Amino acid sequence: MNRDIRDPTASGPIADSDTQAADRLRAGYAKIRGELGKMIVGQDAVVDQLLIALFANGHCIVEGVPGLAKTLMISTLARSLDLSFSRIQFTPDLMPSDITGTEVIQEDKGTGTRAFKFLPGPIFANVILADEINRTPPKTQAALLEAMQERHVTVGRERHDLALPFFVLATQNPIEQEGTYPLPEAQQDRFMFKILIGYPSYEEEYAVAERTTSKELPGARPVLSADDILQFQQLVRRIPAAPDVVHYALDLVRATRPVEPQSSATVKKMLSWGAGPRAVQALLLGAKARAAILGRHHTGVDDIRALAHPVLRHRIVTNFSAEAEGYTPDRIVDELLNTIDPHATDLDRHERFRKVLSARGS
Repeated sequence: MNRDIRDPTASGPIADSDTQAADRLRAGYAKIRGELGKMIVGQDAVVDQLLIALFANGHCIVEGVPGLAKTLMISTLARSLDLSFSRIQFTPDLMPSDITGTEVIQEDKGTGTRAFKFLPGPIFANVILADEINRTPPKTQAALLEAMQERHVTVGRERHDLALPFFVLATQNPIEQEGTYPLPEAQQDRFMFKILIGYPSYEEEYAVAERTTSKELPGARPVLSADDILQFQQLVRRIPAAPDVVHYALDLVRATRPVEPQSSATVKKMLSWGAGPRAVQALLLGAKARAAILGRHHTGVDDIRALAHPVLRHRIVTNFSAEAEGYTPDRIVDELLNTIDPHATDLDRHERFRKVLSARGS
């Protein structure tokens, strides 16, 4: 049965016919990196995570202090993809209809009849930059997040489908939190990755200063089309994940939940809530996309480990004890990566046998 190219959820085992598509994905990734390199200095890990989320059909939160080229990076990515792009500057007075669109009464001059006509908002684009998403009220945030999940908006009684691919990149400023509306954990869970942008190194900052003050920067040119991205999203889902890779992703996510009997003492003490099933899905899809851009047709445990921080850091909720002792979500993920055995067997995972083995060992 032929799969619809516009259905990024299609799945199945990777076939020999996918080899050319995999080669094009790898070549497309290299081209995008080249275009971004014209405008962005360094930030290799950040760029990789953005592209992995794009090829895995996910969305991202990008967090960093002002002046780290968050907006420039995202707008350059959109220009290199030959996709429509909208930047929405979120403010306290922004209303849901300001981003989704609204219905207006329009008169037909020929017949004199009046009818409602839908005027699309800026969300009707392939790449959406939701700039400073935490500066707008929850009602407007919810309108964006509903569109992210459902890939359509409903105005009145009419449903309006969004163009595919649909990729939302929401930025946040970690400072100046007065007067902001932090996204609830349940809404953050809809984002595949939370990407942190740090300060550049001395050499990178020197290159930025020299490049941006001496000559006009070259513009990025489009290197991939919308159909290319949709094909790549299908291909990523067909990349197989071995059972041990799936088990490791499950073990890592379940270990973040304080209610699980096998969770560590640190997790039980420092976390109020752990990651849900979407974290497992994000880890596996991200691992498949990472394998694809690295030229592999199968995933590995290393792919899961490489994406554990951006997938889990916004899905685990620390408590007062963690804050008092300086435990951040990233530090807890580090400890889990050091303690969860990627080669654990089903016997190791079974709680009853674990207790038996523990008693024998004592």
